[in-house]
Amino acid sequence: MWTEISEQAELNISGHVPFLTFSALKDEPGIRHGFSTRLGGVSKGIFSSMNLGFNRGDSEENVQENYRLLCAALGMPTERLVFSRQTHKDYVRKVTSEDCGIGITRPIPYDDVDAHMTDESNVPLVIFSADCVPIFFYDRKHHAIALAHAGWRGTVRQIAAKTVRAMGEAYGAEAEQMICVIGPSICGKCFEIGPEVAEEFVRAWPDAVTTGILKKGAGDRYLADLWEANRQALLSAGVADAHISVSRVCTMCRPELFFTHRGSQGQRGSNAGFIMLT
Repeated sequence: MWTEISEQAELNISGHVPFLTFSALKDEPGIRHGFSTRLGGVSKGIFSSMNLGFNRGDSEENVQENYRLLCAALGMPTERLVFSRQTHKDYVRKVTSEDCGIGITRPIPYDDVDAHMTDESNVPLVIFSADCVPIFFYDRKHHAIALAHAGWRGTVRQIAAKTVRAMGEAYGAEAEQMICVIGPSICGKCFEIGPEVAEEFVRAWPDAVTTGILKKGAGDRYLADLWEANRQALLSAGVADAHISVSRVCTMCRPELFFTHRGSQGQRGSNAGFIMLT
Protein backbone atom coordinates (compact mmCIF):
# COMPACT_ATOMS: atom_id res chain seq x y z
CA MET A 1 0.00 0.00 0.00
CA TRP A 2 1.34 3.46 -0.86
CA THR A 3 0.20 7.08 -1.07
CA GLU A 4 1.81 9.84 -3.10
CA ILE A 5 2.91 12.74 -0.87
CA SER A 6 4.79 14.62 -3.59
CA GLU A 7 5.48 14.04 -7.28
CA GLN A 8 8.72 12.30 -6.35
CA ALA A 9 7.93 10.58 -3.03
CA GLU A 10 5.48 7.87 -1.98
CA LEU A 11 4.40 6.86 1.51
CA ASN A 12 4.39 3.06 1.81
CA ILE A 13 2.97 0.96 4.64
CA SER A 14 4.27 -2.53 5.36
CA GLY A 15 3.36 -4.38 8.54
CA HIS A 16 1.82 -1.17 9.95
CA VAL A 17 5.18 0.62 9.48
CA PRO A 18 5.19 3.65 7.14
CA PHE A 19 8.25 4.64 5.13
CA LEU A 20 8.98 6.70 2.03
CA THR A 21 10.34 5.56 -1.30
CA PHE A 22 11.30 7.76 -4.23
CA SER A 23 9.97 7.55 -7.77
CA ALA A 24 13.46 7.82 -9.28
CA LEU A 25 14.65 4.71 -7.42
CA LYS A 26 11.62 2.54 -6.78
CA ASP A 27 11.70 0.66 -10.08
CA GLU A 28 15.46 0.05 -10.08
CA PRO A 29 15.88 -3.73 -9.73
CA GLY A 30 19.35 -3.59 -8.18
CA ILE A 31 18.55 -1.75 -4.95
CA ARG A 32 16.25 -1.36 -1.98
CA HIS A 33 15.84 2.00 -0.32
CA GLY A 34 13.64 3.97 2.01
CA PHE A 35 13.33 6.91 4.35
CA SER A 36 11.70 6.59 7.75
CA THR A 37 8.81 8.56 9.18
CA ARG A 38 8.27 9.21 12.87
CA LEU A 39 5.39 6.70 12.86
CA GLY A 40 5.10 2.96 13.47
CA GLY A 41 7.62 2.50 16.26
CA VAL A 42 7.55 1.87 20.01
CA SER A 43 9.22 4.98 21.45
CA LYS A 44 7.30 7.40 23.65
CA GLY A 45 7.07 11.11 24.41
CA ILE A 46 9.22 13.40 22.28
CA PHE A 47 10.63 10.27 20.59
CA SER A 48 7.22 9.03 19.52
CA SER A 49 7.38 6.70 17.89
CA MET A 50 9.92 5.58 15.25
CA ASN A 51 13.02 7.21 16.75
CA LEU A 52 16.17 5.82 15.12
CA GLY A 53 18.74 7.79 17.09
CA PHE A 54 20.61 6.02 19.88
CA ASN A 55 22.10 9.33 21.03
CA ARG A 56 18.89 11.29 21.61
CA GLY A 57 18.07 10.03 25.12
CA ASP A 58 15.62 7.28 24.17
CA SER A 59 16.08 3.79 25.62
CA GLU A 60 18.35 1.47 23.63
CA GLU A 61 15.69 -1.26 23.77
CA ASN A 62 13.14 0.99 22.07
CA VAL A 63 15.54 2.09 19.34
CA GLN A 64 16.63 -1.49 18.65
CA GLU A 65 13.00 -2.54 18.32
CA ASN A 66 12.32 0.40 15.99
CA TYR A 67 15.13 -0.78 13.72
CA ARG A 68 13.80 -4.32 13.78
CA LEU A 69 10.33 -3.13 12.74
CA LEU A 70 11.51 -0.75 10.04
CA CYS A 71 14.07 -3.13 8.54
CA ALA A 72 11.41 -5.84 8.32
CA ALA A 73 9.26 -3.38 6.36
CA LEU A 74 12.17 -2.38 4.11
CA GLY A 75 13.36 -5.94 3.55
CA MET A 76 16.82 -5.25 4.93
CA PRO A 77 18.81 -7.28 7.49
CA THR A 78 18.98 -5.30 10.74
CA GLU A 79 22.19 -6.95 11.90
CA ARG A 80 24.03 -5.86 8.73
CA LEU A 81 23.29 -2.14 8.91
CA VAL A 82 26.24 0.25 8.67
CA PHE A 83 25.92 3.61 10.41
CA SER A 84 27.77 6.83 9.72
CA ARG A 85 29.25 9.11 12.40
CA GLN A 86 27.92 12.49 11.34
CA THR A 87 29.67 15.70 12.37
CA HIS A 88 28.57 18.09 9.58
CA LYS A 89 31.80 17.66 7.63
CA ASP A 90 32.58 16.29 4.17
CA TYR A 91 34.40 12.99 4.60
CA VAL A 92 33.18 10.08 2.43
CA ARG A 93 33.96 6.58 3.70
CA LYS A 94 34.19 3.37 1.65
CA VAL A 95 32.17 0.53 3.20
CA THR A 96 32.57 -3.23 2.73
CA SER A 97 30.86 -6.29 4.18
CA GLU A 98 33.44 -6.28 6.97
CA ASP A 99 31.73 -3.14 8.30
CA CYS A 100 28.31 -4.76 8.65
CA GLY A 101 26.82 -4.26 12.10
CA ILE A 102 28.71 -1.04 12.87
CA GLY A 103 26.43 1.14 14.93
CA ILE A 104 23.72 -1.45 15.49
CA THR A 105 25.49 -4.53 16.93
CA ARG A 106 28.95 -3.07 17.62
CA PRO A 107 30.43 0.39 18.29
CA ILE A 108 31.30 2.86 15.56
CA PRO A 109 35.12 2.90 15.36
CA TYR A 110 35.44 6.13 13.35
CA ASP A 111 34.46 9.80 13.48
CA ASP A 112 33.56 12.50 10.96
CA VAL A 113 31.71 10.36 8.40
CA ASP A 114 28.85 12.26 6.77
CA ALA A 115 28.72 10.11 3.63
CA HIS A 116 29.47 6.49 2.90
CA MET A 117 29.45 4.30 -0.19
CA THR A 118 29.72 0.67 -1.25
CA ASP A 119 29.64 -1.58 -4.29
CA GLU A 120 28.87 -4.74 -2.32
CA SER A 121 25.46 -6.38 -2.13
CA ASN A 122 23.56 -6.93 1.13
CA VAL A 123 25.36 -4.05 2.87
CA PRO A 124 22.66 -1.56 3.95
CA LEU A 125 23.89 2.00 4.48
CA VAL A 126 22.18 4.34 6.97
CA ILE A 127 22.32 8.10 7.50
CA PHE A 128 20.38 10.20 10.01
CA SER A 129 18.57 13.51 9.68
CA ALA A 130 15.92 15.70 11.23
CA ASP A 131 15.91 18.70 8.82
CA CYS A 132 19.35 18.13 7.24
CA VAL A 133 19.37 16.84 3.66
CA PRO A 134 19.72 13.09 2.97
CA ILE A 135 21.10 12.43 -0.52
CA PHE A 136 20.80 9.03 -2.18
CA PHE A 137 23.23 7.98 -4.98
CA TYR A 138 22.98 5.02 -7.34
CA ASP A 139 25.07 4.06 -10.36
CA ARG A 140 23.36 1.07 -11.95
CA LYS A 141 26.15 0.57 -14.51
CA HIS A 142 28.86 0.07 -11.88
CA HIS A 143 26.50 -1.29 -9.20
CA ALA A 144 27.49 1.28 -6.58
CA ILE A 145 25.52 3.29 -4.02
CA ALA A 146 26.09 6.03 -1.49
CA LEU A 147 24.26 8.04 1.13
CA ALA A 148 25.22 11.54 2.25
CA HIS A 149 24.08 13.76 5.12
CA ALA A 150 24.17 17.44 4.16
CA GLY A 151 23.36 20.02 6.78
CA TRP A 152 24.19 23.59 5.84
CA ARG A 153 27.87 23.02 6.68
CA GLY A 154 28.10 19.85 4.60
CA THR A 155 26.18 21.57 1.82
CA VAL A 156 28.57 24.52 1.53
CA ARG A 157 31.49 22.09 1.77
CA GLN A 158 30.06 20.42 -1.34
CA ILE A 159 29.63 16.97 0.19
CA ALA A 160 27.22 16.09 -2.63
CA ALA A 161 29.86 16.72 -5.31
CA LYS A 162 32.58 15.08 -3.22
CA THR A 163 30.49 11.93 -2.90
CA VAL A 164 30.07 11.75 -6.68
CA ARG A 165 33.82 12.11 -7.16
CA ALA A 166 34.59 9.58 -4.41
CA MET A 167 32.36 6.99 -6.11
CA GLY A 168 34.21 7.61 -9.35
CA GLU A 169 37.60 7.15 -7.74
CA ALA A 170 36.58 4.05 -5.77
CA TYR A 171 34.37 2.21 -8.25
CA GLY A 172 34.75 3.87 -11.63
CA ALA A 173 31.24 5.26 -11.25
CA GLU A 174 30.35 7.86 -13.88
CA ALA A 175 28.58 11.03 -12.78
CA GLU A 176 26.39 11.18 -15.88
CA GLN A 177 25.13 7.64 -15.16
CA MET A 178 24.19 8.31 -11.53
CA ILE A 179 20.69 8.69 -10.18
CA CYS A 180 20.58 11.10 -7.22
CA VAL A 181 17.67 11.83 -4.89
CA ILE A 182 17.50 14.78 -2.49
CA GLY A 183 15.32 13.44 0.29
CA PRO A 184 12.97 14.89 2.93
CA SER A 185 14.51 17.85 4.75
CA ILE A 186 13.86 21.47 5.62
CA CYS A 187 12.65 23.55 2.67
CA GLY A 188 13.80 26.93 1.45
CA LYS A 189 10.77 28.68 2.96
CA CYS A 190 11.53 27.33 6.44
CA PHE A 191 15.32 27.49 6.67
CA GLU A 192 16.07 30.96 7.98
CA ILE A 193 19.71 31.87 8.56
CA GLY A 194 21.76 34.84 9.75
CA PRO A 195 24.25 36.92 7.74
CA GLU A 196 27.29 34.89 8.87
CA VAL A 197 25.84 31.66 7.48
CA ALA A 198 24.61 33.46 4.37
CA GLU A 199 28.21 34.53 3.73
CA GLU A 200 29.26 30.87 3.76
CA PHE A 201 26.75 30.13 1.00
CA VAL A 202 27.99 33.08 -1.06
CA ARG A 203 31.57 31.84 -0.71
CA ALA A 204 30.47 28.47 -2.08
CA TRP A 205 28.14 29.95 -4.72
CA PRO A 206 28.92 33.59 -5.58
CA ASP A 207 25.66 33.71 -7.56
CA ALA A 208 23.62 32.24 -4.68
CA VAL A 209 21.07 35.07 -4.73
CA THR A 210 20.50 35.13 -8.48
CA THR A 211 20.20 31.34 -8.69
CA GLY A 212 17.70 31.08 -5.84
CA ILE A 213 19.90 29.41 -3.25
CA LEU A 214 19.52 32.50 -1.05
CA LYS A 215 16.57 34.86 -0.67
CA LYS A 216 16.48 37.99 1.44
CA GLY A 217 14.33 37.70 4.52
CA ALA A 218 13.32 40.18 7.21
CA GLY A 219 16.02 42.46 8.59
CA ASP A 220 19.43 40.85 8.25
CA ARG A 221 17.98 37.36 7.84
CA TYR A 222 18.04 35.15 4.75
CA LEU A 223 16.23 32.04 3.56
CA ALA A 224 18.51 29.28 2.28
CA ASP A 225 17.34 26.58 -0.12
CA LEU A 226 19.40 23.49 0.72
CA TRP A 227 17.60 21.50 -1.97
CA GLU A 228 18.70 23.88 -4.72
CA ALA A 229 22.22 24.22 -3.30
CA ASN A 230 22.74 20.46 -3.31
CA ARG A 231 21.15 20.15 -6.73
CA GLN A 232 23.64 22.67 -8.08
CA ALA A 233 26.49 20.83 -6.36
CA LEU A 234 25.46 17.61 -8.09
CA LEU A 235 25.24 19.38 -11.45
CA SER A 236 28.73 20.82 -10.94
CA ALA A 237 30.02 17.28 -10.38
CA GLY A 238 28.62 16.15 -13.73
CA VAL A 239 25.33 14.52 -12.72
CA ALA A 240 22.72 14.97 -15.44
CA ASP A 241 19.90 17.35 -14.57
CA ALA A 242 17.36 14.72 -15.60
CA HIS A 243 18.91 12.27 -13.13
CA ILE A 244 18.55 14.55 -10.08
CA SER A 245 15.27 14.14 -8.23
CA VAL A 246 14.18 16.48 -5.43
CA SER A 247 11.58 14.88 -3.17
CA ARG A 248 10.14 18.29 -2.20
CA VAL A 249 9.02 16.99 1.18
CA CYS A 250 9.76 19.39 4.05
CA THR A 251 10.35 17.89 7.48
CA MET A 252 9.50 21.15 9.24
CA CYS A 253 6.25 21.57 7.29
CA ARG A 254 5.22 17.98 8.12
CA PRO A 255 5.94 17.50 11.87
CA GLU A 256 3.17 14.93 12.09
CA LEU A 257 5.15 12.73 9.70
CA PHE A 258 8.82 13.49 10.47
CA PHE A 259 11.07 14.55 13.31
CA THR A 260 12.16 18.17 12.82
CA HIS A 261 15.03 19.72 14.77
CA ARG A 262 14.03 23.33 14.24
CA GLY A 263 10.34 22.71 14.56
CA SER A 264 10.78 20.97 17.94
CA GLN A 265 13.66 23.17 19.16
CA GLY A 266 15.80 20.06 19.42
CA GLN A 267 13.29 17.98 21.39
CA ARG A 268 13.00 15.10 18.98
CA GLY A 269 14.09 11.73 17.68
CA SER A 270 15.90 10.97 14.44
CA ASN A 271 14.72 10.07 10.95
CA ALA A 272 16.96 7.89 8.79
CA GLY A 273 17.62 7.05 5.16
CA PHE A 274 18.50 3.54 3.97
CA ILE A 275 19.88 2.09 0.75
CA MET A 276 21.19 -1.38 -0.12
CA LEU A 277 22.38 -3.19 -3.23
CA THR A 278 20.58 -6.49 -3.76
